[in-house]
Amino acid sequence: MRLFIAVDVSEEAREAIAAEQQRIGAAFGATPQSLKWVQPEHAHLTLVFLGNVDAGRVTSVVEAVGADVDLAPFDMVLEGAGAFPPRGAPRVLWIGTTAGAAELIALQRLLSSRVAGLGIELEARPFHPHLTLGRWRESRPSDRGKALAAARSGAIARVHVRYATLYESRLSPSGAAYSALTRANLAPRR
Repeated sequence: MRLFIAVDVSEEAREAIAAEQQRIGAAFGATPQSLKWVQPEHAHLTLVFLGNVDAGRVTSVVEAVGADVDLAPFDMVLEGAGAFPPRGAPRVLWIGTTAGAAELIALQRLLSSRVAGLGIELEARPFHPHLTLGRWRESRPSDRGKALAAARSGAIARVHVRYATLYESRLSPSGAAYSALTRANLAPRR
């Protein structure tokens, strides 16, 4: 099973993300784009990508991830567009976080540690909180500047984070379908 852990965004945030995608898309004009947008209903901030996990291990992952997290709920602010990689032709267009970034990093570390404790190998790259807006199939280095110049300055949306969700992702020719398997509620110990 293909699994990942993410922070969900509110419907209001999804609408703001869709408006931002339209704003940036308009900068590219009527020409066919090689930028494939993430559908707003699938918008989420990935904390931990587990990849393909053997079906026999999924129950232990669900149990480990689903336990309450000793962190207080917090607000995150989606703000500031960027692209990966930072130089050359971009592949991913994203929106970053300002407020809540430190809390997201703490949550990501805690959940990564739970999963790694089960012997599941995770990416070694440092975690940088971001929400993917779209991916380029083909791009030129100038596409980065065009997209970032069109992006809104200031906050796009504010999201109150109360839990993280473990999802199964099923890929198909029509796109990905996500199924929630469990939630890790943020519940600080008293």
